[in-house]
Amino acid sequence: MAAIVPPAASPEVAGAVIDPKSYAAWDPLLDLFDTIRSQTPVLRIELADGSIEPFWLVTRYDDVMRISKDNAGFLNAPRPTVLTSKAGEALARAVTGGSPNLVSSLVSLDAPIHPKLRRLTQDWFMPKNLARIEADIRDLAHRTVDRLIAAGGEVDFVKEVSAPYPLHVVMQILGVPEEDEPRMLFLTQQMFGGQDEDLNKSGVADLPPEQLLQIVVGAVQDFERYFDGIAQARRANPTEDVASVLANATVDGEPLNPRELAGYYIILAAAGHDTTSASTAGAMLALSRDPEQFARVKADRSLLPGIVEEAIRWTTPVQHFMRMSANDTEIAGVPIAAGDWLMINYVAANHDPAVFENPRRFDAARSPNRHLAFGAGAHQCLGLHLARLEMRILFEVLLDRIDSVKPAGDAKRANSTFVGGLKTLPLRIEAAVSV
Repeated sequence: MAAIVPPAASPEVAGAVIDPKSYAAWDPLLDLFDTIRSQTPVLRIELADGSIEPFWLVTRYDDVMRISKDNAGFLNAPRPTVLTSKAGEALARAVTGGSPNLVSSLVSLDAPIHPKLRRLTQDWFMPKNLARIEADIRDLAHRTVDRLIAAGGEVDFVKEVSAPYPLHVVMQILGVPEEDEPRMLFLTQQMFGGQDEDLNKSGVADLPPEQLLQIVVGAVQDFERYFDGIAQARRANPTEDVASVLANATVDGEPLNPRELAGYYIILAAAGHDTTSASTAGAMLALSRDPEQFARVKADRSLLPGIVEEAIRWTTPVQHFMRMSANDTEIAGVPIAAGDWLMINYVAANHDPAVFENPRRFDAARSPNRHLAFGAGAHQCLGLHLARLEMRILFEVLLDRIDSVKPAGDAKRANSTFVGGLKTLPLRIEAAVSV
């Protein structure tokens, strides 16, 4: 059978795929991906101005799963791991001395170094070890809900709960003092939310790309300086936290080099809370719109794991990663040349109706729910067990202590092609009488 050579996307479609604002307008974005998936599931994206290297957009679940698991055939390190303009890649290479990624983290590395670095903390993030901090997380969940209820009937759930709660958990395991948590949140928002004027703190819509890049570079450099201090402190006085594990770790008998160590801290600090925050807010948005489902999960706690998994699928906080094909190959019959750049789009994959019946519906009882929001294969999210634990405990406490939740205004998503989710979620909360 002859290989298919699909036409390139129209300028309108190509523009929408890479536009951060498209990801804030959720339903139109899903409409777009439905059309692409059904007509041209592997679509060539090229911009007339040449500002971004052409790439293949991959939208079907099965194809995204295949690429995610084939870490030898589809590489992370040679090209940017996140959609980046040519100017952005050039800046990253200039800042780092050759790497296309500003941060040298687990998500941007390939074998043989990737598995060696991952093994340093893999056991720490397994359920057996996380059981040691479960009581602390539960205590934090109660204190968080205390503040939620004390704030009164109408609250911004993102501000009061879904942003600070996972932030505190991750900062504690990284040895960050509580008084520095606002700084960590600010830097995370600048790094992942640089495309949104509310999150990058510029207050300016549509900043020029070069200014956006400078915001991200500045955030990364600030992170690096901060975590260098943490590492020095943990070498002098090690504890049982992840910060100590990394500060004193060796690979092939040598300590981690400064860039690898900083990258490890940064990815745990930033991705470790921003994604959980997005999924938590997504679950509350869905439950606030569906009183029947809220009542059902409040009455039947066996649905709690389903709430967590469905929230992660339905929200899909990490919206894409980029890969480079190591060899000539085919995907869905489309010829892919060695060196080609591909976007594996998790939003499109997690809303593929061939795998998820009625994918836009939030269904806590959805089974099976083999979503791709944590990725797959060797690069599957290191902190997935921690994220599930945090969310399960928080919803146990929330369902015990509130009787109803309703929308109190329009929820707003962030403008972001990479890590996305709600930036505001106004809710009307009614506390349980027994509280």
